[in-house]
Amino acid sequence: MTDTVTEWIKRHAHPLSTQDAWAPLDDQSPWGDIVGDAPLVALGCSTRQTHELSTTAHRALRFLVEEKGFRTLALEGDDPERLGLDEYVRTGDGDPLAMLAEARPFLRTGEILDVVTWMREHNERHPHDQVRFARLPEGARLEPTTRRELERQLADDVLWWHEHTGDKIVYWGGIAHTAVAPGSLGGHLRERFGSGYLSVGLTFEDGALPWPITAPPADFAETPLSATDLDTFLLDLRVARPEAVRAWLEAPTKTRMIGPTQDPLEHLSDGAFGDWFDVVGHHRHVTPAHLIAG
Repeated sequence: MTDTVTEWIKRHAHPLSTQDAWAPLDDQSPWGDIVGDAPLVALGCSTRQTHELSTTAHRALRFLVEEKGFRTLALEGDDPERLGLDEYVRTGDGDPLAMLAEARPFLRTGEILDVVTWMREHNERHPHDQVRFARLPEGARLEPTTRRELERQLADDVLWWHEHTGDKIVYWGGIAHTAVAPGSLGGHLRERFGSGYLSVGLTFEDGALPWPITAPPADFAETPLSATDLDTFLLDLRVARPEAVRAWLEAPTKTRMIGPTQDPLEHLSDGAFGDWFDVVGHHRHVTPAHLIAG
């Protein structure tokens, strides 16, 4: 079974050729067919602390804005309006480095600064067709006290912004939220948008965060992805697949998720890889994100 799955992955994988956020987007063209007409793409990172996963998300964002008409980035983890980032990308007012120094720790990276800088440069080139950050609903908000309440609030915030603006939205956050599962943000948005919600899982085999991270156990869903020997690739999990691949995608499994203070052995479970994600962007090796002052 493993050989069949690995061969299927190798046959349908789209290699990504660079980890330079600013390089031409020639290797990003598969996103065109993968996204189709979906109005909401979620880039769920198994960790927010690596250069490679952040750069893959950044380059996907660039393609979706430049080629697919997306105009909003919903950046999970902090309020860009509170930080002043939304004002900066629209007008150029302020110092984005100082703003990010006030953000949550996993957003204080050179990779996120690159995203903000690119958004500002895009808006300078297109002053009448700008890309922006999603804002939170106006008025008083109750603080969620349970995980279920948090997931519902995250989903409601995205729904409010979509209904308020009509924008196509890229949601960039953690894999535990974006995966399609009962009660998750991804689960709520799948209920609302159906196949118009595209769940993308950004995964990896090993590397540093900056502490060393070894390959996950063999029973994790990433194992067949790493067996391809491809460094970095996109894979649409919805394409035609033989019985062995269906079994892999539909079987109960685990996939790694590592937060800023979580145990590196933490993982997503109680679901199937093919239910959680429509697309996967896998990386064999990762290196730490570049921290900025703050």
